[in-house]
This record gives sequence, structure tokens and C-alpha cells, in this order.
Amino acid sequence: MGRTALMLATALCLGGCVIHQFAQPSHAWTARNGQLSYRGPKTSLIGEILVRYSSRGDFELTFTKGPGVTLLTMRSDPTFARVQGPLARIPWSGPIQQPPARAAGWLALRAEVLRHPDKNIVRVSEGPETFALRF
Repeated sequence: MGRTALMLATALCLGGCVIHQFAQPSHAWTARNGQLSYRGPKTSLIGEILVRYSSRGDFELTFTKGPGVTLLTMRSDPTFARVQGPLARIPWSGPIQQPPARAAGWLALRAEVLRHPDKNIVRVSEGPETFALRF
């Protein structure tokens, strides 16, 4: 009886783990590329950026340095985000209203791009990080 209870408890715990599903980009999304200057507490980089977003608030960002070197990727929708890559240090995913410090600047950049989709230059300062994006 104890083994059955343990198996049932394990199944219930694992069944509660759901991976967030982001919308897939479509032809209706806007895609923009350019250069991003990133300055953090210990790192300063300039690299290429690809941003894709929908009118619904879905968003993808890929920051690279040269061919094949991805520094950071971010996917989000209006309520949830996932940030990963060497610049994020430890990958994070969760509600966009409660990001850790290592993701807050990237989410502030997302908000500014979505708020002003036609701007060719987007500047954001969040905590110790600054971002200058040129499309």
C-alpha cells in the first residue's frame, strides 16, 4: 500500500509540471534586425540582434556576436518569459511581472520595443544595465 501511495504522489507532482508554450512566429509577426550595445556591471558588448513580435505581445529576441555565437535568447508573451544564454547566466523563466535582476533589463528592452515599434533607436537603462538598440 505504501508503494502505491508513493507512486501516486509522484505522478501527481510530475503531472503538475507544465512547460509554457509560446506562440510560433508567423508571417503576421514583425521582424527587425540591427545592432545592440549592451553594458552590464562587468561586461560591455556590441552584437547583432534579431527581434520578432506580434500585435498580441508575443516577442522573440536573439542577441549574437558573430556567426554561431548566441549570447542571449528571450521568448515571451504578455504574461510569461524565458531568458537564457551566457549573458543571462542562469536560465530563467516565469511571470514577466516578477523577473530576477538578471532578466529585468531584457524585459525592459522588450517593453520599450513593443511600446514604440517604429523607433529606429531604442535606449533602456535598468539597474546596472544599459541597452542601445539600433534598427
